[in-house]
Amino acid sequence: MPKLRPPRRRRAARAAASMSAAAVLLVTATPAIADPAPAATAKVDSALAEAVSKGGDATFFVVLKDKADLSAAKKQRTHAKATTAAYKALKAHAAASQKSLDAFLDKEKAGHKGYWIANTVRVTGDHDLVNAIAKRPDVASVVKERTFRLDDSETSRARVTADSASDEAAPQWGVADIKADQVWSQYGDRGEGVVVANVDTGVQFDHPDLVKQYRGNNGDGSFTHDYNFYDPSGNCPADGTPCDNNGHGTHTMGTMVGANGVGVAPHAKWIAAKGCESDRCSSGNLLAAGQWILAPTDHNGQNPRPDLAPNIVNNSWGNTGGTDPFYEDILAAWDSAGIFEAFAAGNEGDGQTCSTTDPPGAQSSSYGVGAYDSAGRIASFSGFGPSRVDGSMKPNIAAPGDDIQSTWPGSTYNSLSGTSMATPHVAGAVALLWSASPSLIGNIAETRRLLDEGARDVDDTHCGGTADANNVWGEGRLDILASVDKAPHNAVDVTGKITESAGGAPVRNITVRATGADGTHVVTTGPEGTYKLALTPGTYDFTVSGYGYATRTLSGVELTAGEPLTQDVALTAVPEHAVTGTVLDVSGKPLAKAAVEVVGAPVDKVASGSDGAFTLPKVAEGTYTLKVTPAAPTLCNGAYTAELKVTGDENRTVRLPARTDAAGHSCAPAAYSWIPGATKVALAGDEDAKTVQLPFPVDFYGVKYTSAAVTTNGLVNFLSPRIGDYANEELPSKAQPNGIVAPLWDDLTLDKKSTVQTATTGTAGSRRFAVVWNNALFGTGDRATFEAVFDEADGAITFQYRSVPGGGASATVGIESQAGDDALPYSYDQAVLKDGSAIRIAQGAK
Repeated sequence: MPKLRPPRRRRAARAAASMSAAAVLLVTATPAIADPAPAATAKVDSALAEAVSKGGDATFFVVLKDKADLSAAKKQRTHAKATTAAYKALKAHAAASQKSLDAFLDKEKAGHKGYWIANTVRVTGDHDLVNAIAKRPDVASVVKERTFRLDDSETSRARVTADSASDEAAPQWGVADIKADQVWSQYGDRGEGVVVANVDTGVQFDHPDLVKQYRGNNGDGSFTHDYNFYDPSGNCPADGTPCDNNGHGTHTMGTMVGANGVGVAPHAKWIAAKGCESDRCSSGNLLAAGQWILAPTDHNGQNPRPDLAPNIVNNSWGNTGGTDPFYEDILAAWDSAGIFEAFAAGNEGDGQTCSTTDPPGAQSSSYGVGAYDSAGRIASFSGFGPSRVDGSMKPNIAAPGDDIQSTWPGSTYNSLSGTSMATPHVAGAVALLWSASPSLIGNIAETRRLLDEGARDVDDTHCGGTADANNVWGEGRLDILASVDKAPHNAVDVTGKITESAGGAPVRNITVRATGADGTHVVTTGPEGTYKLALTPGTYDFTVSGYGYATRTLSGVELTAGEPLTQDVALTAVPEHAVTGTVLDVSGKPLAKAAVEVVGAPVDKVASGSDGAFTLPKVAEGTYTLKVTPAAPTLCNGAYTAELKVTGDENRTVRLPARTDAAGHSCAPAAYSWIPGATKVALAGDEDAKTVQLPFPVDFYGVKYTSAAVTTNGLVNFLSPRIGDYANEELPSKAQPNGIVAPLWDDLTLDKKSTVQTATTGTAGSRRFAVVWNNALFGTGDRATFEAVFDEADGAITFQYRSVPGGGASATVGIESQAGDDALPYSYDQAVLKDGSAIRIAQGAK
């Protein structure tokens, strides 16, 4: 029988310049489901109605009516306070308003996941569930999950990049056309102290033209990806290392901050959210990316830090042909937090037709960008207004977008055309403006006004408007020099040189932090040890730090308007010491091949030996993070991180913690204690499933169940008795089945020699319930006997293996949440199971 759920594969995709989709998310959609039940009080997306009309399940978003009050965030004076206030308001409001819906969905045993930035809940369910939800008074709309596609419009001229970044290279035509290079020369401003981001296909973080500007670059050869890159799609490495499997995101980031004349603001820092899987972007991933921009997290999506949000976010994507205000709630949240957003206006133009801009860039709340070519002509593909969404003038402004050369994965360059390429020129320009005039940071309205006033007018009124503001060019061609000229110039330039105390040699990659009433500003020294910051007048504390040198702090530095400050700092080198130790696994046994590294120190990582021992290269005195990661397969061993203070020779015994999922489940090897089956379950053949009653309620990811489906393929499924013959897959996966316990998920068959049985042992309060697969047949002719045991006392789940030929080399082992967005995987297609062994999964405390 064919398998309906093929394993994921990571594949490279062609680059793109715009995005299209059949429909949108978080909108008020048209016809509601026809149903004999009473009329729904909320409209249901027609695509969702069709998807569930034949009895199947679909994944959809429930949009709640209530909106958070963001007025407090708008009153904050600093970036960190504004983003934190917006995050807290949105998070608290979502928790309160989603509580009733969550309880209803738990009762219905439906998998769900809430989003706080748009007050929406992602759900998987059928026609009846959709109707029941639509009738709720707290629901505004019910919308099918959609996928957006990147259009192919690439012209490739790849070549190898320079080995290192340079400020001396000639600027690309677009950079020069908007006069960014003149801002560099006249104001000495290249985006210092500003952080930009993109929601795109990812970024090659170590591209020679981008690596220095990456905020995750520690400046010493090491990188911290947590809070600096996020991949909700799961396409990048599990440890959080950034990737770009398409090229589009690397290209747009290069136009914003790339070195060698590629980028508009080459000294700004960057971070990124991979909202697009490759050439496609699911609405769920775009929502997750939108949340992360406001409150960056670690690579697991945990421990949010809104104070680390970027200042500016570029969005080179849109809904081709759309008319609904997609992403409206996200735009409102970003704006309240003072995060400037730029959106591509879309590539649906033909040079004449009006109303061809696409949302979100076509919405009045967004700053939409059109494109023109090097001859100063509007690009043939650039979308024109007025907006189909709300009738507003679109685009807001036009920027270079034809034949734009920028960075490309593989440390090369590539030329693309599209409003996708025009938009990062605007985002980079805002970085220049805010760097030159830091009093503007977070002031979205004034920033838009200055961009509009600085733009060069182009008279084309055939789609309406005036000579200086029309629906072809918006306010005109971007001119960042004119905008910077018009901006307030009360900033104080702080410049200086960082040198070694002994000998006075310049020191590169030193971090200079200035903290004052308006927040914290960060720059990194260049090859000559120099730095520059433009700060509003006031009192600041400066911290100067870098690997191999003692940190220096300069407190209470007073900056006065009109009085530039030269502040040179000499740093003292510190001694180096040996760092050794032993790695033990979760059970306390020596663990070989674990990767041991010192985060924050430019020393090579090492692997533990067969006895678990490791010796790192010598490390300079200082405070770092010691990180130990088990080699694949990771099994129950989690990653270890702890503070490492190096004041002399250090020796550590590192016992790895148990792996955990977001819900706090953990696993560990357990004592093998086989429970024989007693009651036969009526299962047979290749694909079969039966629902069994549980002798006690089982708490699974916060939902209590009194029954579950048992399948021939080594699965216990809490959500559905059977949805199809799904090939086993790496966990977690949003694709069905979800809400599963998988002691040995594989393509198994039950013949006359095979059975599935259940058994209950113990007394009330301490009972154990076992589901036992006896002699289940693999396609190879081998047979496996294994079981899943549920404990009443503590909610633990234990997998036990009497015999597993091949060690589970083609199986998935673990548990997965009802929404498919959280899991505790033990193995995937790995020969790691042993006869006579047991794995215990403990309930989490979260």
